[in-house]
Amino acid sequence: MKRIKSGIEGIDEITNGFPVGRSMLITGDAGSGKTIFGLQFARSSCAQGYKTVYITTEEDASDLYTQGDTFNWDLKSYTENDLLSFNELAGVRARVTEAEMSIDIGAMKGNFSKFINELPDDTQTVIIDNIGSYTAKLTPYEFRDRFDLLIYDLKKRNITALVILDSATSKEFNEIALFSVYGALRLMKRENPYTGRRERVMDLVKMRSTKTPTQFMSYEIDDTGISLI
Repeated sequence: MKRIKSGIEGIDEITNGFPVGRSMLITGDAGSGKTIFGLQFARSSCAQGYKTVYITTEEDASDLYTQGDTFNWDLKSYTENDLLSFNELAGVRARVTEAEMSIDIGAMKGNFSKFINELPDDTQTVIIDNIGSYTAKLTPYEFRDRFDLLIYDLKKRNITALVILDSATSKEFNEIALFSVYGALRLMKRENPYTGRRERVMDLVKMRSTKTPTQFMSYEIDDTGISLI
């Protein structure tokens, strides 16, 4: 199976990259680096020549460009070369929320289809950051129904996807989401039981057709992004 390098030093050595045309799930605590992970993967995807779309539900594209500049990634160069585009849904979500409040209907909730309906036909990679913004008021059954359809539609279009779930949403829907995706990584912050110091670790929860480690992997976020240590 063909794979896309994630751009995360250490992860690619273990997994040989993320399978093309399949979906990966990223969950994690606040401050664990989920968005940095997503941007780093987007940069790597573009560097390999894949047309990449970054769907952001909470931040503006300008904020994400600024984050990229922090690591000297120059994401704008990929946009200028028509390899990277940002789809901003934060404003759309705010207007939808306002409409729901005014007309009091639930039909608009959990509309995951909007993530891919407007993707260009030549999209090869997509990052959704994060889907948790669209799960309010969903029951577990409703979430699974919508999430399964999203993953199915992405696979049907042979789009490699990185789907990010925030910590609050992942606690409620993580086990459900794990059944649908090809692979999953969990980013965590914890206290080292031996040193008493705070550290970041990630758990490669699953990746089909891949030999995965059972132990947690320590990582750091430095001036080049995320890397295993």
